[in-house]
Amino acid sequence: MHEKLPRPTKIDADMWVDEAIWGHRLYDEQTPWLCFMEFLNVLQSEYEVGRGFIELEANKLAYSPKSRLYLRNILFNNPQLSMIATRYKHDDKEAWSQWFEVMNKGQAGIVNADFSYLEKRFSKFEDFAAVVNFLRETTIEGENNKRWSSQFIFPYGPDCLYEDLNVKEGSSTNDRRFFGRTGELLYLMLSRSGKGDQILSLLNKSVLNKANKYNRLVAALEPKDILTSSVVRSGAYLPYLELPDYQIIADDWLGLLHSNIPNYDAIPHLVNITGLHFIIYSLNRARAVLGDQEKLTFILEIVSPKKTVIRDLSSDSFIEHNNLSRRSIEAYIREIVKSDSWEQVTDVSEAITLLKKEYSWPKDNKENEVESANSPDELLNKFVTAAVNRHKQHVDKFHGVWGKEIGLSSRRGARRLRYAPQDMLIKSLVLCVVPKRMEFQDFLEKLYDKYGFIIGDKQAQKITDSGRADMEAFSENAKRLEQRLASMGLLRRLSDACAYVENPFGILEAELK
Repeated sequence: MHEKLPRPTKIDADMWVDEAIWGHRLYDEQTPWLCFMEFLNVLQSEYEVGRGFIELEANKLAYSPKSRLYLRNILFNNPQLSMIATRYKHDDKEAWSQWFEVMNKGQAGIVNADFSYLEKRFSKFEDFAAVVNFLRETTIEGENNKRWSSQFIFPYGPDCLYEDLNVKEGSSTNDRRFFGRTGELLYLMLSRSGKGDQILSLLNKSVLNKANKYNRLVAALEPKDILTSSVVRSGAYLPYLELPDYQIIADDWLGLLHSNIPNYDAIPHLVNITGLHFIIYSLNRARAVLGDQEKLTFILEIVSPKKTVIRDLSSDSFIEHNNLSRRSIEAYIREIVKSDSWEQVTDVSEAITLLKKEYSWPKDNKENEVESANSPDELLNKFVTAAVNRHKQHVDKFHGVWGKEIGLSSRRGARRLRYAPQDMLIKSLVLCVVPKRMEFQDFLEKLYDKYGFIIGDKQAQKITDSGRADMEAFSENAKRLEQRLASMGLLRRLSDACAYVENPFGILEAELK
């Protein structure tokens, strides 16, 4: 059992239960892409002060992300740009004049805004408009209905990075709406992996590189003499100093970053594989609380035109995993019943004192809501109900939402959700698992060893031995994956008995030494 780090001395949350198991915090409304963007903000801030992936003291992370309100107003709070560019196409001076007037009135969050620096940086207004339109095309997650201050451009470099904010006319606040701290957890995981220095040196070639042309293009939209750092952000908490999960995610990052894939093309795969590892982490932590020491496995259906027994098994696998976090909440709380401290409790008042000490519940201002309990056991039941209801708001949804986001789970052709990987995730797995070339059966075994994926008959032996399915069903499932890989240009069959999965950007292990 891995030793848990002490919780923070100051806790603003209603209770400390979800956070004690998974950290502060897993957040379903923060997609894997936004987790990655928040992570980059943390890394850039720490890197600037010489602490990139260096955790001087556990869970004392304090960083200052950028706000870049000029850049964000120009890109996402600038609805009349195209109209002005078209109307005054042949009158550059008037175009700038009209746009300055509109922006000074319409901008938000900047005190005494002055956009005049832009006229000196662009020879023509239409060039400026073209740059803005180009960068808008790179918006993370494409068209969405998020507020303008929660829109993010592709991370070409450090000048593209800024935190999520709630911006009103004269002020801006960090309300954690879409940067919900999951990116902070990712940063801490990689910091604790022991491989942060290797990852940092590789990221210096892309997202931390100020000199690349796209980053310089973005920098041209920001005034050079404006301080854009936000206040210090703190409060991150990751319960364990060491876990195998940290090394495994770092290894996959290094595999992608070491490969010959162009730097920016690797980023969507980093996002996908990070999402997968977070799902595995969330399930492993829940299973640890429940005392389940069996290997975590996922039954994957490679989509078939017709319904198969694999589809039902995959759906059952998904549902079982989806219930784990809720079960672990109750188990974690009821552990206290086995303690000597609980046995010494004689009344509700003493039970409240103990629960406050162990779980930071109930808060002082809510004691009167629970004092009506007739016994310590009834109080504990009230606490379990409150914790499960709180859990259902976000962490309970994490597995389902993130599985869909990375293309691991789907309802395609079925009523129930199940594990049915999409092409983009399959490609990410090939890039992470295959150094250059790998025999197909070895590939299936590697997916099982590393991620617990059950696809072929060899990996499904326990299931087939139990009579839930026959070996042929899983053999056909593997054949469908082989066909998918071939259609994606990731597999070549040399003979009837020999098929190889190929990583088009792979580097032989000997080349890495």
